[in-house]
Amino acid sequence: MPENNTTRSWLTIVIELVEVFFNSARQGKRGRTWHQHVVPYKNAWAVRREGNKRITSKHKLQTTAINKAKRLARKYQADVIIHREDGTIRDRIGYD
Repeated sequence: MPENNTTRSWLTIVIELVEVFFNSARQGKRGRTWHQHVVPYKNAWAVRREGNKRITSKHKLQTTAINKAKRLARKYQADVIIHREDGTIRDRIGYD
């Protein structure tokens, strides 16, 4: 089957789609970090990994949330970003 600008074989299309999928998957992993944010959450405090929508853990006190975030940050050589109740950043602790 001759190939031109308007018609391509299904195999060529599948190969291109697979290449795009794998290239985008590789790029996404490079940008991902393990930084842990301590954020206000429903009258309590939560630890959330940077970029995640879901929380990692929920705590009654900010100090217990900070301790959990520190353990995770040490394990993954990341940072802990501590937020105030209004959401602004209060402090950053690095474990690089």
